[in-house]
Amino acid sequence: MAYRREPREMHKAVCADCGQECEVPFKPDPSRPVYCRECWAKRRDRRRRY
Repeated sequence: MAYRREPREMHKAVCADCGQECEVPFKPDPSRPVYCRECWAKRRDRRRRY
């Protein structure tokens, strides 16, 4: 029996780093920054080095 995941509901947001409009799989909280895929990858790589 194969497990089928339903498509996620995507929400529009603006990246806190580059300012581009992007879509995220969660409802953005105005009090927290949201990052596009590219900026999130850069931030994640930076954190792993320490």
